[in-house]
Amino acid sequence: MKIVRTNSFKKDYKNLPTHIQKAFEKKIRLFMENIHHPSLRIKKLEGHENRWEASITIFYRFTFEIHKGYYLLRRIGPHDVLKKP
Repeated sequence: MKIVRTNSFKKDYKNLPTHIQKAFEKKIRLFMENIHHPSLRIKKLEGHENRWEASITIFYRFTFEIHKGYYLLRRIGPHDVLKKP
């Protein structure tokens, strides 16, 4: 599957601390290898039909959608990012 990033995701990513960007790069590789890996702690977001969250660290998350042939990365940031997934 391919990864597509929204403009919001790209902007969020640029504003992350470098160590979180590096942690995300490790997690996204893991995500691509095995979306069900337990360390990603993926769960469906309530109130959204096709929106999910995955864990980067205890404080940082990214949200995504699953589409035919690609994952759409929507937002990334501190846990508050889930308020506008």
